[in-house]
Amino acid sequence: MADHLPPVLLEACVVLGASSDKLTEVYQAINSNGSIEHLLLEPEVLYVLAPPFVSRPPAESEAARSHGKRRRSFLPKKREHPPPAAATSIQADGSEDVSVPKDIDLMALPQLCFPGGLQVTNEEKDEQFHFLVFTDVFGNKTHGVVMQCYRPILEGTSVCKSAAGSFKFSKLFSAYGFCVISKYPYFTALKDCLSCLLIQLRSCRLSDMEERVKEFAAKLALVPIPPPGQLHLMFTLCPLTIVLPSREDKDHPAVDLDLQLPFFCFRPKQLLQVLSCLLQEQRVVLFSADWARLTLVAESFLLFLQPLSWQQPYVPVLARGMLDFLMAPTAFLMGCHLSHFEEVATETDDLVLINIDNGSVSTSCSETLDLPEIPPAAADCFTQRCQTLQIHFDLYQCHHASCTDISEQRAQRRAWQHKLNLDIQRITLELIINIFRDVSSHLNYEHRVFNSEEFLKTREPSEQLFYKQVLGTHIFHFFLKDRLNRKMDNFARMELSTRSEMQRMKAMVEVPRRPTMQEIQARRKSSATGSKMSKRLGMSLPNLGDDQTISFQRNSMLPRIVMSDPAARTPPKAPQVFKLPDFPASLSFHSVQNYYSELIQLLGKAIFSVQKENSTLLARFYYLRGFINTLCWRRLDALGDFQNLYKTDTAIFPTQLVTWLVDSLHQDERRQADTRPELKRLILKVKTENEKLSVQPDDHVKKFELPRKRLHQEEFVRCVQECGIVKDVATIHRLFDALTNGQPKQVDPELFRVFYTFWKETEAEAQDFNLPSEVIDHLDHSECVYKLSSCVKTSLGVGKIAMTQKRLILLTVGRQGFLEITKFRDIQEVKIASASFLLVRIPSLHIKTSGRVEVFEANLKTETELWNLVVKEMWAGRKMADQHKDPQYMTEALTNVLLMDAVMGCLQTQRSIIAASKLAYFDKIKHEVPMMVPKTTSETLKHKINPSLDLAEPQTVHVLLYTPGQLTSNGSKRETNPKLWVALSGGKVVVFDAASWSMQQDCIQVGASQLNCMLGLVQEQVWIGSQDSVIYIIDTHSMSCNKQLTEHRHEVTGLTVDPRDPHNSQQTYSCSCDGTILQWDTASLKVKRPLHLDCDRLSSIQIYDGTVWCCCGDCIVELKQSGTPQRRIALPDDVRSIPTSFSSFIFIPERGQLWTGCADSGELCLWHTNNHRHPSKRISLPGSSGVTCMIRVKDQIWVGCRGQSGIGGQCDGQVLVMDGESHTVAKELQAHSDSIQTLCSAEDRYVLSGSARRDGKIAIWKVE
Repeated sequence: MADHLPPVLLEACVVLGASSDKLTEVYQAINSNGSIEHLLLEPEVLYVLAPPFVSRPPAESEAARSHGKRRRSFLPKKREHPPPAAATSIQADGSEDVSVPKDIDLMALPQLCFPGGLQVTNEEKDEQFHFLVFTDVFGNKTHGVVMQCYRPILEGTSVCKSAAGSFKFSKLFSAYGFCVISKYPYFTALKDCLSCLLIQLRSCRLSDMEERVKEFAAKLALVPIPPPGQLHLMFTLCPLTIVLPSREDKDHPAVDLDLQLPFFCFRPKQLLQVLSCLLQEQRVVLFSADWARLTLVAESFLLFLQPLSWQQPYVPVLARGMLDFLMAPTAFLMGCHLSHFEEVATETDDLVLINIDNGSVSTSCSETLDLPEIPPAAADCFTQRCQTLQIHFDLYQCHHASCTDISEQRAQRRAWQHKLNLDIQRITLELIINIFRDVSSHLNYEHRVFNSEEFLKTREPSEQLFYKQVLGTHIFHFFLKDRLNRKMDNFARMELSTRSEMQRMKAMVEVPRRPTMQEIQARRKSSATGSKMSKRLGMSLPNLGDDQTISFQRNSMLPRIVMSDPAARTPPKAPQVFKLPDFPASLSFHSVQNYYSELIQLLGKAIFSVQKENSTLLARFYYLRGFINTLCWRRLDALGDFQNLYKTDTAIFPTQLVTWLVDSLHQDERRQADTRPELKRLILKVKTENEKLSVQPDDHVKKFELPRKRLHQEEFVRCVQECGIVKDVATIHRLFDALTNGQPKQVDPELFRVFYTFWKETEAEAQDFNLPSEVIDHLDHSECVYKLSSCVKTSLGVGKIAMTQKRLILLTVGRQGFLEITKFRDIQEVKIASASFLLVRIPSLHIKTSGRVEVFEANLKTETELWNLVVKEMWAGRKMADQHKDPQYMTEALTNVLLMDAVMGCLQTQRSIIAASKLAYFDKIKHEVPMMVPKTTSETLKHKINPSLDLAEPQTVHVLLYTPGQLTSNGSKRETNPKLWVALSGGKVVVFDAASWSMQQDCIQVGASQLNCMLGLVQEQVWIGSQDSVIYIIDTHSMSCNKQLTEHRHEVTGLTVDPRDPHNSQQTYSCSCDGTILQWDTASLKVKRPLHLDCDRLSSIQIYDGTVWCCCGDCIVELKQSGTPQRRIALPDDVRSIPTSFSSFIFIPERGQLWTGCADSGELCLWHTNNHRHPSKRISLPGSSGVTCMIRVKDQIWVGCRGQSGIGGQCDGQVLVMDGESHTVAKELQAHSDSIQTLCSAEDRYVLSGSARRDGKIAIWKVE
């Protein structure tokens, strides 16, 4: 039914063997001379059976031909005599063409089905199975399972007469091959199916074989493929019950084989060697005396590499006539019989030869493998984890009772195998993460750059050759594309979950690259004597132990290698199994339609049973029913199912199939679809998505290269961001001014190269700071040494001044010791003075510290001016950070200091100190802007965080949502920390752990438009309303957005749930700017009741005591239960003269009070519900030009404001705390340099405020 339809289990069933004519000829020849030794025949395709097996009504056939692609046909070669009946396949339309799926090469298939040749024997041999994988030029795979069984030649017929006149009978057997081909790798299931067919073939005559095989193939063609997710399908093919496991997601293949097979064949060391060869894209050949092992072991190895995907030629079974494939010059993975091992080893060069049967790995040039090995730390971790695997079913089963039912035994084995496969995949994924964890540290997402040279410099010398090989491969290139696309796959999820706590804390700020004291200690404990060589030579090692990132939030601290705790893992949920109906006795058109009707009824019951309990299962049932409706040509019913699927889980939405369905609609069906709003929206959505797909996304990967021409400011920004020095655009602009000091506004490429080299060498030198153990013991674990002076004379003795992010210390000469000069927060004054030495005045640096009478003096000579700038900048940054409770100020100052150092080092002129001073940003603004934060603000402000840390420029914080811990349902015992959800510009959502305020999820993309509102629900969901009229639903555990509600036609502006009963799924409402209000059943995600309010713009809704209140442009409206307005509160008359509107409101039912704020008015209006014509009181808001948002916390009203315009039309933001009883301003809080956009409460203990993009920060306030 065209290529657009999801494939059923069977793609084709091919029967192969020798032709009847050839067998007769061979039979006669053998009976004449009696010799059958080494008799091999040329196998042929006898017939091909491919869907469809039943004829459709003529009208539907015409539709299929007009919209679907025809399969190509295979015509048997002409013979001198007409072929026997068994040599052709009669299709449903009565033609004798053999309908062949387009991806199957019938020319090669006979050799692959009989890789050792087709034998004629004088005794019946046991059946044999083996497995095939076909790959087309686009990398699409088709899978085959082959069964070879022996049947008598010309059974029961005498063919030769002896000279004495008696008949001579010779019992001869010839092999037949039965190849079941599927788009999906269901090796075990298809083997089970062929085993069931074998029972029938044993009891049937050769002349009946085609009919039995055709009936078998027709049954398999009725079996749909399970959708991705935790829903397996089960069907009965007498005498076995067979299960089709589902794929984990649409990007992963189904796993239907025993992944422990390689562990039986190889020790962990050899497994690692094989994986290393594949990662380096070597020319790899597998050998075994058992054809079946070749594909199963090869497939297992490729699954072990996930998420990396093999991109080179892949032929796991080579027939004896295909050995010339091994001469291919490219990388490949192939397999052939063990009997060819010596021949291949002798005749080829540079092949990796893997003997599955004895577990050896060698090359065609040597008995050992001389290739770079997987880094030892990752390899050791993998070896340890392998020892924990329980790979023997008999050991697992020995304490259980013996099964008396084969179905029960097979079910136990399946469950055990499923769990073991998950354990093996988890171990191999840990291996891949431990190898490639640091890659993301050297990615620039904005410019899609991977700085491979810097990545290589962070590797240990013994590992560099391995990484050099891997970084140039196709497999790694495609892996990089996924990382740059921020693909949230198993790799990304596990990498995120295994970050250390220190790294999570450092994720709150962007820290320049230096090793911490903890890392230095760990390095000293773990390093062998021979590995302590200098890493200078331009090497950049941001954080030795682990994830050395451009922005420090990616780093995970030592140890680099992760071993996840098995005890801490949540056991996976057992997958659900859906049983298909029994196959019809007759395979006529009506019988098949009845089978499908019964299946649709069963799916309907399943949908009803899980509709309000399990949305994940519900989506899979919708998918299956939509597919079956499509097979039955019930197009509108199918589209209805896919519409429900789209709302429930977009991750498995079959866009191509739905597109085909829409295009195949008849005119009357199209008219019916237009009368159903939900189908009309789906059709429009599909067309829109197809238009988007026609535009190819930018998925290139660039390698960082130093510039070769003069750089203007814009090009300079790009280069600095690409090389990973700094991302902040404002900082890069100041660096550009410093490097072009007094010159034309262009940076010479040679100057950039010198600057870049100096920066990287400074990073590398930091690795060689030989700090005494006493010093390390006195410093905090997270402290790093960022700058070290030359040996100078100071008032505390002779030594080197070292700067960390917290303090200045003196490393004394002679008996190495540690003296703290000062903490930056304790500095009172820094100045340059001169000290007399003989007849010379030497410049010196004077630092006055609170609590100390003595002034610290250091004769830094030519370094004095730079250290003066450095200390002042760090002092100013520390004071800003302490005053504003924002640690990013300190890290920004630290970055400025390191840039000053690099500018001084690369310019080497008299004006270099002037150039460097342009980077002293915080010291400059300290003198221009008062640094003191008002006392009330300082006492109330707890902390500030930056949600735009991963971005080049600050973004507006549009919406904030706090969700408490254990936001779970269905009695889940899984503990979760509270979370802060932050909606930024362009549909980006960032998630913070609200227990530590560390970033938990750096970017969930939710559409591309501005997000207006968020709501947390107990069904483990966060709803987000967008300007594009869609409500996006994020699963709080998987952090994925696979559900969408598309019932609104205009911008979604508000979401609310009844606060009295948040567990009541019936009391959830959404609104859009056109006045539409929808009441939702959140369990089924269906609209319970639509309402409409006539207004200019509906901006928000709230529920108080079960009543819906609406904020419109010029009024606040209370709705009756019926949805009609009950009372309307309009803008005051004097405010109407100003072009303004209501922006927010708070209703206090117990007092009968309504608080309102306007977007362009610096006052609040207090209304009483018994007099809604005029406000009873107006409260002036000091310093405010408009109200943007309000929330109620305890007995306070917190008001977010836009400050009055200052210089350049810019306005600050302030938060005002109103006393609910006295109606006065209790607090004025100022911590944002742009207007407040959103407020949210964290369990009435904290209030969080988010501001517009000029500030882009989130402030966390204590509630009293």
